[in-house]
Amino acid sequence: MPASKISLEQAKQDKLFYVVANVVVYRESDGRCLILKRDMRERVHPGRYAVPGGKLEWKDMPLDEPTRINGDVLDFENALEDLLKRETKEEAGIEIGDEFVYINSVAFVRPDGIPVMLIKLGAKYKNGEVKPEPGAFTDFAWVNEQEVKNYSCIDGIPEEIILTIKKFKK
Repeated sequence: MPASKISLEQAKQDKLFYVVANVVVYRESDGRCLILKRDMRERVHPGRYAVPGGKLEWKDMPLDEPTRINGDVLDFENALEDLLKRETKEEAGIEIGDEFVYINSVAFVRPDGIPVMLIKLGAKYKNGEVKPEPGAFTDFAWVNEQEVKNYSCIDGIPEEIILTIKKFKK
């Protein structure tokens, strides 16, 4: 029988993670990627440059609208991709395309003790004018492999930009 609600009652406590996805947005016209400067009021990495992304939430899996029913399992296909499209629009004001490339993943523990599984993808810029989300970001830049090194980025971002550019230039 498929689930009727989302619950942690049966979950193994030592198996729980936040699921977070980030996207490196690649602009094909000039071979640059978008970085956003985090607001100084942010608790984690204030004032540093990052890329759009966010946490997968229970509301992203409406049990009455699965994309597929797989026996008793409710599937939500493209959950991360849909999350990244929404977050990019919210955080940067732009749209990204439907093609995604895998960049890497990182598991880490936040300062508040919550474990996180971060999956990073790349996607092509589709359209729109960058408008950083007020209260979350204060600035942005489109950077190439060399320019990104001139910005105070969260660790790993420069390498992810380089990898994304390589993958999309092929």
